[in-house]
Amino acid sequence: MISVDSYRGWRSLTHMFFETADRLGDRPFLWAKRDGRFQPLSWRETADAAGRLSRGLRAHGIGRGDRVAIVAENRPEWLIGEIAVLAAGAIAVPAYTTNTPDDHRHILNNSGAKAAIVSRQKLADALLPAALKSVSCKLVVTVEPLRLSQTVGQVRVVGWQDILSEGAALPDDVRAEAAKSARTDTAVIIHTSGTGGVPRGVMLSHGAIIANCMGAYHLLQDHLDYDAEVLLSFLPLSHSYEHMAGQFLALSVGAQIYYAESVDHLVANMAEVRPTIMTAVPRLYEVMHARIQRATATATGLKKWLFDKALELGRKRYEAPGSLTLGERLIDAVVERLVRAKVRRRFGGRLKFFVSGGAPLNHDIGLYFTALGVRLLQGYGLTEASPVISANPPVGYKIHTVGPPLYGVEVRIADDGEILVRGENVMQGYYGDETATRQVIRDGWLHTGDIGVIDGDGHIQITDRKKDIIINSGGDNVAPQRVEGFLTLQPEIAQAMVYGDRRPHLVALIVPDAEMVAGWARKNGRAPGLAAVIDDPQFRELIAEAVARVNKQLGNAERVRRFALAREEFSVANGMMTPSLKIRRHVIKKTYEPMLEALYDAKG
Repeated sequence: MISVDSYRGWRSLTHMFFETADRLGDRPFLWAKRDGRFQPLSWRETADAAGRLSRGLRAHGIGRGDRVAIVAENRPEWLIGEIAVLAAGAIAVPAYTTNTPDDHRHILNNSGAKAAIVSRQKLADALLPAALKSVSCKLVVTVEPLRLSQTVGQVRVVGWQDILSEGAALPDDVRAEAAKSARTDTAVIIHTSGTGGVPRGVMLSHGAIIANCMGAYHLLQDHLDYDAEVLLSFLPLSHSYEHMAGQFLALSVGAQIYYAESVDHLVANMAEVRPTIMTAVPRLYEVMHARIQRATATATGLKKWLFDKALELGRKRYEAPGSLTLGERLIDAVVERLVRAKVRRRFGGRLKFFVSGGAPLNHDIGLYFTALGVRLLQGYGLTEASPVISANPPVGYKIHTVGPPLYGVEVRIADDGEILVRGENVMQGYYGDETATRQVIRDGWLHTGDIGVIDGDGHIQITDRKKDIIINSGGDNVAPQRVEGFLTLQPEIAQAMVYGDRRPHLVALIVPDAEMVAGWARKNGRAPGLAAVIDDPQFRELIAEAVARVNKQLGNAERVRRFALAREEFSVANGMMTPSLKIRRHVIKKTYEPMLEALYDAKG
């Protein structure tokens, strides 16, 4: 059994890990697919591997304060690698698997990384050119065997098993070395995903991440089964959200961590693993919402009536508790068994709640899943806060808010509406950039750049990003994310970005839903694919009808007067989305600005 005092007492993340590993010993901890099935590593095996790797890294010159990049998909070696780095007194520098060589070069040079751990050939192909051009990286540890010589330029390449063997031959002084780390020492440098420009390295101390875990534990403690929770990890561990919640919070409560094979296998993995808690970003819920809607669109008769009733009564039960009539309560009990239970089984059948973070959750999406019996708790944070600032509790949650501040986190609203944060969870600063640090941390308060209010129950409601607010030429302030949320709820629309700063009205760039496009093309005898239908007047009219439906729900200043269709989706690969699946407005604007500006010259 742990408590808030346990978190206060842990001196470092390695102290937290080794203490938990000693307590749980041979119980399973990290699960990954091998030979077609999930197989575990125990806590003892994980600690032993981390210890050997840590000694091996030190034998290769990695010492206190050195930076070590980690480039890997979610897998046991990620956690083992990070614990090994921290136990050596070094600093972990997570990097996204989607990074280009230029991205890696920026991160290696910005952090001054002395070494890197990379998992497989494809990722090494992007990392090694950057390592060769960096001024500091001299060592690359490869988890899987690669097609490489032992030395590439000035970089020494060492295999995972080789460095573990080297470490095994050295005296086991890992606990003593790890004990030298203080709670105030920097543990990681996480580079922000760069929605507005070049990523900055956010320095987070051991204590900042432990404090964030403590706040999350305090929020959820009445709903946690100690040493019995099961998490399915699929968001990138290079993102601060998964790094804290999916790794260190899970570790602190003795949870088992299963690593999903991929996003494509996520639904199958959920049925297989049957997780009790999952973290995800709103984009996943939007995709699942669209799939459920398509699956039920053809339902008729009793099946359709039951599904519609599950939604209707579920919404009513949330919005007006106690208002269901006797007849409605009887019907609600029936749809609970025949509809909601089936939905929950699709997620494994024992999920206590989803946690949504990383971007704003559309209220209608949250209400939809709540009505279907899937508890969805929205939280809020940013990398600079380790990252969680607030989150909804499992009982008394409010879908339209991001919940109250976590235990140990102070929040106040500035005169201009900006959310300010103070606490141990706040970053130490941006690595090597004191000017930028002073701009966001003033008088001890982190200026989040988000606009919000706090209601009478202490719940925070985010209204928009301070820097993303559109001010039209008439002086009206418009929150683009709100309008985009309404647009992407339409079955015809997968993604959207609205545009119109200092312009008379809003226009939008729209990415049509791929499955809808395929179905429309088949039905209308067109060739498959967006390129074949994008200029078709009938197809454009279909999108126009969806936009018109949205406009009926919006105020005059928020309405989208014209739109253009993008010829490809916003993705990480084309740079229009961050790895945490937020749109990069500046990149989209740069690519499509002539098209968007032309909409203001269009007649009609």
